[in-house]
Amino acid sequence: MTFELSREHEEFRRSVREFAEAEIAPYVAQWDREHHFPVDVVQQMGKLGLFGLTAPEEYGGAGDEGDFTSLCVAIEELGRVDQSMGITLQAGVGLGINPLVNFGTKEQQETWLPALVSGEKLAGFGLTEPGAGSDAGATRTKAELVGDEWVVNGSKQFITNSGSDITSLVTVTARTGTREDGRPEISAIMLPSGTPGFVAEKAYDKLGWHASDTHPLSFTDVHVPADHLLGERGRGYAQFLATLDDGRVAISALSVGCIQACLDMSVAYAGERQTFGGPIGRKQGVAFQIADLQVMLEASRMLTYKAAALKDAGAPYQDFKQAASIAKVYSTESAVTATRIATQVFGGYGFMEEYPVARFYRDAKVLEVGEGTSEVQRMLIARGLGLPVE
Repeated sequence: MTFELSREHEEFRRSVREFAEAEIAPYVAQWDREHHFPVDVVQQMGKLGLFGLTAPEEYGGAGDEGDFTSLCVAIEELGRVDQSMGITLQAGVGLGINPLVNFGTKEQQETWLPALVSGEKLAGFGLTEPGAGSDAGATRTKAELVGDEWVVNGSKQFITNSGSDITSLVTVTARTGTREDGRPEISAIMLPSGTPGFVAEKAYDKLGWHASDTHPLSFTDVHVPADHLLGERGRGYAQFLATLDDGRVAISALSVGCIQACLDMSVAYAGERQTFGGPIGRKQGVAFQIADLQVMLEASRMLTYKAAALKDAGAPYQDFKQAASIAKVYSTESAVTATRIATQVFGGYGFMEEYPVARFYRDAKVLEVGEGTSEVQRMLIARGLGLPVE
């Protein structure tokens, strides 16, 4: 097995890069300042086919022509220009579309997937709560089956693509009973936007990702039909674990885009900025830090696309799971370091919002948190090695 991208993947990369540089790069600074979510650009991404890369052809997706690696390529290239648009695609596919593809019934797929795959609509996935993040078993949101309806009460937080003008539904994890061993039974319920009692609260004022859509959600006696259960009852916990494994690789791809941007900006600036009669790039203190960026980029990219290749090849689940956590912890921590280095290379200008390095510096930190923190990844890697870590 090779983890190098094919010619087709590289051609696809070029097309996404051209789109990102033409339709996103000129406007991203303004979107960031205004905390603006560009619906029109998201829908253009849909027309380019980016939301359908892992979806069946019958719903407008790429079918056999697409794969998980292609999705990672697209996320990387968007993230190289703007992390907000990169996470919008990552969440739209990984947390919105893929759960329906993997666990939805034929009727659910026919109802929701065409608009999601085309980019006309977005879907979110509600897992995190004020007291239940990495400890998803502590979920407090409840869903009670009353007759032929689920009645949902509770709240979620930090949910991407959950309150935009084109959000069509959010799938949420909820307690639907108690298992024989006394632990909560967790199931996944689809909640269409606009359902009475389902409220997307005011968008967060975030440190970074200013152009992405992120809201806390509240549910007060939200009634949805019984057929809005996604997958098997009581299998919600297993479903979201599988969903997060995919998402960790996608976040790794977003991190690779961040590191690539930092490297590109640093090389260019180090060649232009003059001090003491020459470019700062001739100083070892600067040049060696930029060389470290290249090392982090190559290693992060290799780990990311190794994990993606394992996914596409149908490798044993445990092999993929381990590779996903390794890629995630290394590439995200490297991205945070890369933004610090790039900001240092730019000196005082790196502290000014007019320079993109400041935006990447703000955007990077959450990469170490979303889709499972670095601490969780190390725990999973250790468990994969057979260590009884808690």
